[in-house]
Amino acid sequence: MSAPIIRPLAELRALIRDWKSRGETIGVVPTMGALHEGHLSLVRAARTSCDRVIVTLFVNPRQFNSSEDFAKYPRTEHADAALLGPLGVDALFVPDGDEVYPPGHATVISVSGVTEPLEGQHRPGHFDGVATVVTLLFNMTQADRAFFGEKDWQQLQLVRRLVQDLKMPVEIVPCPCVRDEDGLALSSRNQRLSPEGRSRAAALPRALFEAARKIEAGEPVEATLTAAAAELEAAGITPVEYLELRDGDTLEAPQAGRATRLLVAAWLDGVRLIDNVAVNLP
Repeated sequence: MSAPIIRPLAELRALIRDWKSRGETIGVVPTMGALHEGHLSLVRAARTSCDRVIVTLFVNPRQFNSSEDFAKYPRTEHADAALLGPLGVDALFVPDGDEVYPPGHATVISVSGVTEPLEGQHRPGHFDGVATVVTLLFNMTQADRAFFGEKDWQQLQLVRRLVQDLKMPVEIVPCPCVRDEDGLALSSRNQRLSPEGRSRAAALPRALFEAARKIEAGEPVEATLTAAAAELEAAGITPVEYLELRDGDTLEAPQAGRATRLLVAAWLDGVRLIDNVAVNLP
């Protein structure tokens, strides 16, 4: 049995009123569809800690930097609903574009600081689109907890800052990145890799984890990252947009004694791949 698909917000709100009247907690897993095991791991986490689980499916046009990328994003709504059914999802909320951004919609949510480096430099306006749609989805679903994967690390920090600054009554629950057998972080965009490209993509997590290991062993950061970037380019993963060591919370320059993250974005087969890994500075 597939998860029930709900499109009108009024229908979803009726369900939410009923759940809330019984004191039930609501978890939400925001997605753009084309679900994979990474998404399903978030759903399982929500299912174990919430009475009701809503998965949202909305391919948000405002977070894409090109109309071509938006058009190519995989859309597999009914297959997604079939995957979610056995997990006990109470509602797959698939709003139409006008439900999310009705004519005349003029409000944009912008979070400064944590959004400015890395993705912010290479994808101008992207995080405004993310912050705006996340705020809308939180308001629509009235969730008590929201579940996000750590693969999109900078996005996770954005959502944390957004909720903290706007005093939103929702708990953000981070969940570990899910990887394929060869280490590649699961992503809906991986579907667009050619078989050869998918094989070569394993070089990205391999270089990332090896660089983290060397940095933790005390090897020079700059030389280590330069070598890792060269390894990626030799594997045909190019251009490398960034490969940087950053503070895990603020995304600023790393500081001793604080959580640190190594983050990368690079291209392969016309597909943009991102990944990150924790680094314990010596």
